Amino acid sequence: MSFAAIVLGAALTPGGWIAWLIVGLIAGFLASLVMRGGGYGIVGDIIVGLVGAFIGGIIANLLIPGASFGFWGSIIIAFIGACVLIAILHAIAGGTRRAV
Repeated sequence: MSFAAIVLGAALTPGGWIAWLIVGLIAGFLASLVMRGGGYGIVGDIIVGLVGAFIGGIIANLLIPGASFGFWGSIIIAFIGACVLIAILHAIAGGTRRAV
């Protein structure tokens, strides 16, 4: 089963939503620490983590089609995807910094 099918299947149940929010929060938070993005707040980290999970799922499915990674593997895949997303966001922003 592909990662996108797992995500879409999980989205249909309340437990699936909660699990993906937790995965998104953990992955987004860890990625913002590693990538020195300064964090995006709880909601921003969840969004970065969820989009990262989708990006990581696409990458994982291209490298290992049909693989199943479990909960911790999903966090790792989402973390990798979130790091890719933050790197893309940094490249688009071009090194502009916010005044504190």
